[in-house]
Amino acid sequence: MTQQESWTTLKVLAWTREYLSGKGVENSRLESEWMLCSATGLDRVGLYMNYDRPLSDSELGVFRSMVSRRAKREPLQHILGSQEFCGFDFEVTSDVLIPRHDTEVLVDQAVILKPDAASVLDIGTGSGCVAVSLASRLPAASITATDISTSALVVANRNFAKYCLNVEVLCGSLFEPVAGRSFDLIVSNPPYIPTLEISSLEPEVRDYDPLGALDGGSDGLVFYRKIIPDALAHLNTGGWLLLEVGSGQANDVMQLFKDTNGYNQFLTANDPGGVERIVAAKRKE
Repeated sequence: MTQQESWTTLKVLAWTREYLSGKGVENSRLESEWMLCSATGLDRVGLYMNYDRPLSDSELGVFRSMVSRRAKREPLQHILGSQEFCGFDFEVTSDVLIPRHDTEVLVDQAVILKPDAASVLDIGTGSGCVAVSLASRLPAASITATDISTSALVVANRNFAKYCLNVEVLCGSLFEPVAGRSFDLIVSNPPYIPTLEISSLEPEVRDYDPLGALDGGSDGLVFYRKIIPDALAHLNTGGWLLLEVGSGQANDVMQLFKDTNGYNQFLTANDPGGVERIVAAKRKE
């Protein structure tokens, strides 16, 4: 793609779709459209209504930079700077895990199981997507969000400010920042990829998501072994602990719950793809 040629919207899209597809990018047509929308300020309908409009030199320069980054398998969300989750638009950077729609079931189940929660703890908040989504559905609840990464909390704070939310933000590992405190609802999407499997992940994940948000130890369960027993000291009586898990991990995580004396009403929930994505239990009365 050179600036000497005349590149219309339709020509640009056709070329980019083929180019990115050859680089192993799935959904290359849709991603090409989103990048061109960002470069031109048009929406997707506008692109095709202006299919024969040549791009300006500045638009073409911005778009070429985006395509070059995507061809290296940098995530589209990093290039565009945002990701939609539960109807909200979240800023994302390389300092946070990109919100996945699979995680939306964590929010859904939390609201179903504890709609009267007065206090909520989100462990490993990352971009803050779960905390924001819970705050919108549980407006009477006090929300606390923690993360061990100060860089992640910078991003989370910007997302909280964007939606004018008064979320308590604390830095530290797991329950360290909330010593001596208890909550009606605790949620977490901890790192759960087994260490040796990280190298086989898609480049968008392996090379760009923060390693600390992926690596769950040798079997992927190291954080569950810490969170599940320790949560008992931070759950109010009748409170719920909900954890997102990786594919095939639900039975093992459920067993960790059952082996910890203090929980009942065990359950799992599937994501839209049919994967058991959430494991939850209630603190005994």
